[in-house]
Amino acid sequence: MSFHGRVSGTKVKRALGVQAALEWAFRIEQAQLELPLPPDVTEEGFGFGLEYVLLQRAVLGCKIDGGQHKIGGYTHEDAEVIAATVAGIPDSLGGKRMAIRIAELARAGLTPDWMPGAVPRCVPTIVKQNQHGTHAGAIVVGTERIRVRGAGARATWKTIDILACPVTFSPHPQQIEAARRGYDDWWQALGWVREGLIAGGMLREVEVTAAMPRARPWLPSQPEPVSPPMQT
Repeated sequence: MSFHGRVSGTKVKRALGVQAALEWAFRIEQAQLELPLPPDVTEEGFGFGLEYVLLQRAVLGCKIDGGQHKIGGYTHEDAEVIAATVAGIPDSLGGKRMAIRIAELARAGLTPDWMPGAVPRCVPTIVKQNQHGTHAGAIVVGTERIRVRGAGARATWKTIDILACPVTFSPHPQQIEAARRGYDDWWQALGWVREGLIAGGMLREVEVTAAMPRARPWLPSQPEPVSPPMQT
């Protein structure tokens, strides 16, 4: 795929934000994510732990060895540079797991789900239906004796059940917090990839710009913070 133009005989690079560049590399060019072998694994393949194997299989096309390209076509060298940069995400920003997540989202053209508009609501944990419709269910949490008629020695007493409707919050605040923490981690890693691609200067036909997805989009609109410096 060629997307450069010519002005007075000079190639003009295509300017892309880091998210758009990732989607081009992994979704359009089908670049492969090449992850380094763990230090205790030999090239013969002995010593793989189950977790590592599952990580490699988490994304279609993810491999260790390298040397493969998209079927029936040429993978642009800029796309390979982008994929190699993603593979180098440091452990402090999620390492291999984050690299796989970034590649997977880019292939699908997606942004992490930060649960927009999610607000915890109190809802019953037991729901029943009858001819009158849907209503909250109840459980017995105790008993109580009450007087139903009479007085003194002639009083009549009855034991009744004390009912309560168990409730929960849905979505749970911890679910929302986890989703938004995951988005923030992804955003931090994207900043590292962006800075690495700009500083590396190895892209020939793509120019990665300073554009970034919105940081913490669940907060009211505010000036975007500067992306984090590269970590090693």
